[in-house]
Amino acid sequence: MKVLDAHGSSVDDNLLLSFEGAFDQMAEVEREVEPFLQALDACAGQWMPDIVRGKRRRKFSREAVWEALKERRDENSTSIGLYRAHSPELDMSLRLGFPPLAPKLRIWIDVKPLSLFGEAGECRRFIEMVRAWASHYPVPYASAHSMADRELAGFPHFGREAEVSRRDGFDKVYEVCWLNIFGPRLVEGVGRERMLSTPAHLVEELPNGSVLLVLRPTAADFASEEARAAQTRAHVHLRPDLDFDTVLNTLRERSAALAPVEPHFLPDLAPLLSRLPDEFANSERQRRIAELNAFRPPAPEEWLPAALPSDVENAERARSHYDDLSEGLMAALHTKVPGLTEETPESLTDLDFYFWKENFPERYTRELIDSHTAPALGAYLGRVLVRRLGGTWVPRLKLEESQVRVGERVWLPFLRSRRYMQSRQALLDYSLTQFFREAERHRS
Repeated sequence: MKVLDAHGSSVDDNLLLSFEGAFDQMAEVEREVEPFLQALDACAGQWMPDIVRGKRRRKFSREAVWEALKERRDENSTSIGLYRAHSPELDMSLRLGFPPLAPKLRIWIDVKPLSLFGEAGECRRFIEMVRAWASHYPVPYASAHSMADRELAGFPHFGREAEVSRRDGFDKVYEVCWLNIFGPRLVEGVGRERMLSTPAHLVEELPNGSVLLVLRPTAADFASEEARAAQTRAHVHLRPDLDFDTVLNTLRERSAALAPVEPHFLPDLAPLLSRLPDEFANSERQRRIAELNAFRPPAPEEWLPAALPSDVENAERARSHYDDLSEGLMAALHTKVPGLTEETPESLTDLDFYFWKENFPERYTRELIDSHTAPALGAYLGRVLVRRLGGTWVPRLKLEESQVRVGERVWLPFLRSRRYMQSRQALLDYSLTQFFREAERHRS
């Protein structure tokens, strides 16, 4: 069964819920998990899981959940994953701790796209679900909010607000998210009357003394000016020691950091640069696009106006050596860079992206790179110039002086590959893609 990856490359933001409540460790697991499943069944809507994963994957059902919990149980815990095979994407987990661990039931929900929660009905069902869980599994604090905004605020996972609040005894509100459950201790720390009078879309006292607070009817528009003002009013109300303008300006800066930036990449490098932003966290993506829009690598200098004469005794043997180097690269990387054997401009871009994503120059030893990877890359680059631009090899004893004649210029692929492999930034500054396009322009 295929599972969609809610953390996969995509311009979409995610809605993230982190929930850590208490449960009765002495009761049967099925009885304690049943309220979790009842609320999920009733409220999940479009993002309802259809796959359960314990030690193996199963189609979602109560029976599959029980089986997965049993097979993943060890001495002090059990956990399962819940996913979807179709959009919207879901990464969800349920984890229970048993003695001697504290009685914790931890729920993690990550749904993509966040735009799904621009619908009031979807948000209302989500709120009802969390309300039911918080009523049955008492929490010190729980929240649901944009993942990208949480990252900018400094708590991408279960949260700085949870970690710091544990240390401080849950007596302070560090952040107000779209949806919040404030546990009794935190409510008393703020003041129950003050908490219940918070200006927000929904403020509701739960039977166990917790308070459910929802800023606005929908979660997806969190970065709008209206939403940021609402977030500021609620936060400053709960924390009178905070300054309204300071809080609002901080939130506006976060909104600005998430505002979409239109890609305008250098044409030669657009096939490569367009792949890079999705490799960064949602919170960084727009800033990275702006940086890549402004990126201008140095013009390729690895060429000569006239060829150095070949100084090898056997030119055919030299060219055969280059072929061996190139084929060694293809043998080593063909599974990781599938188009490599085609020896096309696109395969050069695939290599650029692969080495950048792997941070190859800084992960592997200099000896390996200088003695194996860089020479093999130079040979492959030269082979693409020969095959796709009608170039001819001019072998030299010194590898970095070996040339490929294309039109009136000769190009130095081994020199280019050495510079290319110096650092991760060098992979962009001296990309194989740009080198090929420059040679292509000068072919005639």
